[in-house]
Amino acid sequence: MPLPDQPSPDAPRAVPPMPADTRAFGAIGEAFQNSVPDRDIPRRRVISWAMWDWAMQPFNTVILTFVWVALYLTSRQFLDPAVRESGRLADGSYLNCNTSENIATAYCQGLTDLSEWWGWANFAAGILILLLAPVLGQQADARGSKKKWVLGATVAVALVQFALFFVEADPRYFWFGASAVALGAVISEIGNVSYYAMLSEVSTPKTVGRVSGLGWGLGYIGGVVALILCIPILFGVGQNNPLAYKLVAVLCAVWTLVFSIPLLRNVPESPSYGGPEKVGPLGSYVALGKNLVNLFRVNRPTFSFLLAAAVYRDGLAGVFAFGAVLAAQGFGFSFLEVIAFGLAANLIAGISTILAGRLDDVIGARKLIIIALVGLVTMAFVVFALRDFGSIVFWICGLLLCAFVGPAQAASRSMLTRITPPSMQGEIFGLYATTGRVASFLSPLAWSLSLAWFGGIVYGVLGIGVVLLIGLVLLLFVKLPPHVRS
Repeated sequence: MPLPDQPSPDAPRAVPPMPADTRAFGAIGEAFQNSVPDRDIPRRRVISWAMWDWAMQPFNTVILTFVWVALYLTSRQFLDPAVRESGRLADGSYLNCNTSENIATAYCQGLTDLSEWWGWANFAAGILILLLAPVLGQQADARGSKKKWVLGATVAVALVQFALFFVEADPRYFWFGASAVALGAVISEIGNVSYYAMLSEVSTPKTVGRVSGLGWGLGYIGGVVALILCIPILFGVGQNNPLAYKLVAVLCAVWTLVFSIPLLRNVPESPSYGGPEKVGPLGSYVALGKNLVNLFRVNRPTFSFLLAAAVYRDGLAGVFAFGAVLAAQGFGFSFLEVIAFGLAANLIAGISTILAGRLDDVIGARKLIIIALVGLVTMAFVVFALRDFGSIVFWICGLLLCAFVGPAQAASRSMLTRITPPSMQGEIFGLYATTGRVASFLSPLAWSLSLAWFGGIVYGVLGIGVVLLIGLVLLLFVKLPPHVRS
């Protein structure tokens, strides 16, 4: 990554306060371009900021996606014993719920119900983000406390992961486990609001794409390492032993705490951008409403981008929330196959994201997002159309899909950073998280309704594909101002 080899002093550089007439949403892009000139950013500071993605990735990769939810919480271990035994075959294996003749059985319906309920837990998490993100982002801007919110979220997510040690393999514990993981997702997203908002303080307009891509890339590679570290636990204790998954959760909690230390030590707290009058939470909502109206009135492209991003980012979230569940419970992936797929998926996503970060700075974030979304939509519908060919379809299309997810995420973050002035990064990224969660019901709802209407887990990929397609269409209608296109 072409960052300066000679770092500037570690003392934080104060960003000049923005004049009142340039803080309007209509001047967002010009403000960022003009008020934050290119400057030397210490390499250590950039790496330390990006390491937080690495620190949080075990929660996203191991807990949310490939291991804890997919192989434990939504598995047959949480079915009623009689229902679980009804799916056992003579050779000791279980029914494959990808075939049409098995979908209607009590065993497959039970697995479908667990996956559907997990979708509703995600829906509840989205509502909490909708209520909390805008206020917390605005308060972080006003008080100069972005770093404090990031570190607070880090500790809270670690505590949630420790709490998963107490989730027993019993139907009565399903909602405890689902609620804990959903709460962790809420806290993680709150931390992301301030973390994303710090991007402008560790990058310049010319390097924001590659720095954003570095963070996402390190996160995905961290997911690979975390999965590798989980393998000895899962094989040593036993993949059907609940203790294995409890120990995995503890490992992830320790990882989160340890690798957040670089950000704590090397990244300075953000400056305060608050005006002379501080407002409380209720006042923050009032201010948010006014900003939304003003944004729609004077900077329609930014408003339109936030709307489009809200939809397609929820589709991306659906890929993470339900992809491994689809593989394990829908396509019948074995324990070893899920782990192997997770390793390959994170490695591919990490490499593609880092490379895409450089491409972002060359062709622009909007073009990169469109390319990624076209690939995602295509792969989603191909998976469904060729589902009868079995797991090989998910292996090929799923890995190709993973090559597009990271670039879409990183490019979205970098584009918003480019069009947002430094004094409003927390507020706008709070709005970014909020608008994303305004549509957060789409993927869980599309997933759950697809399962309910068609009666099979494999149909859930259709719902996610439709959400991504809608987001792509909305993005095609977004016309960015000339200074952003350039």
